[in-house]
Amino acid sequence: MKIAFDAKRFFHNTSGLGNYSRDLVRILSQYYPENEYLLLNKNSSERGRQIQEQPNVKFVQTSKGNLSRQLKMGKDAQKEGADIFHGLSGELPLKWGKEPIRKIVTIHDLIFMRYPQYYSFFDRKIHLWKFKKAAVSADKIIAISEQTKKDIITYLKVPESKIEVIYQGCHKAFKEQQSDECIQSVKDKFNLPERYILNVGTIEDRKNLLNIVKGISGTEIPLVVVGRKTNYYKKVEAFIRKNKMEKHVLFLEGVSMDELAVIYKLADIFVYPSFFEGFGIPVIEALFSKTVTITSNASCLPEAGGKDSLYIDPANYSDIGAKIRFLWENESERKRRAEKSFEFVQKFNDEPIAKQLMELYKKNL
Repeated sequence: MKIAFDAKRFFHNTSGLGNYSRDLVRILSQYYPENEYLLLNKNSSERGRQIQEQPNVKFVQTSKGNLSRQLKMGKDAQKEGADIFHGLSGELPLKWGKEPIRKIVTIHDLIFMRYPQYYSFFDRKIHLWKFKKAAVSADKIIAISEQTKKDIITYLKVPESKIEVIYQGCHKAFKEQQSDECIQSVKDKFNLPERYILNVGTIEDRKNLLNIVKGISGTEIPLVVVGRKTNYYKKVEAFIRKNKMEKHVLFLEGVSMDELAVIYKLADIFVYPSFFEGFGIPVIEALFSKTVTITSNASCLPEAGGKDSLYIDPANYSDIGAKIRFLWENESERKRRAEKSFEFVQKFNDEPIAKQLMELYKKNL
């Protein structure tokens, strides 16, 4: 089988959609080496270099020009003899040739519909138009959670029979055991506290960092934050300054995936009080790291966290603070929940996800 991917995100996104794209191609090429995997884009990059070097993975340079991704990429895939075209980020090309090809699209979330306040009017209209077009054109839609499946049915008016839920996993670094030297090196490089709670994700309204900071205000619990800053950061910073918490909140930048894996493992608690997610990969990363997790009782996050994570109302910073203090002061409870959650998270391992993807491809040939 020859499977073509829209690889724009594979080559150019550092997190989120980029990680999903790279992990998907990596696990398929590893567990189903008999197929050929084509990465279609106008240009390549160094991202995912090890994956690109696999003998069954090939970069295909697509036609240049404005809108070539929308108007030419599909035909380029057909010229390469691809059996399946998989759009990895909610989009499919608009134009196709006469050669037979099956079309699959992954839709990660419809947050722009649920929380329009986080998006500009123009972005909302463009996203909705693209997603609707892809949903109509696709032979099958992959939703990355049951929550996303429900939203696709509700907002895009797609019949349930057209949608398959296939969860995503996470980078292999979170499943590896780093050496003592590596762990010490990361501790020293970032000057990490002996004990700390951790938050990972873009520092924006929806991810709700401010309510973690409010929750631990008045305590001396150190918080380590890893994520790209947006304008929302200024609001968080102002609260930290006003409440003299500068010594207890550490913002890290320039963190590699391997370093991030160590930072997760060293944390006492991972806290992720997002108001809404399509899936919530940071929760999976924490559970694979054997770090107990506190997350929201909203959207898909209970799907990712399992029954042994601790759940909070993301709008209630007192609830967040109380749950943090409970786990912070109870080592045996942290360990018990972390061990149970580690058993649960094995369902998000590479092999079962690769198997589900391959079964979907074969059924749609």
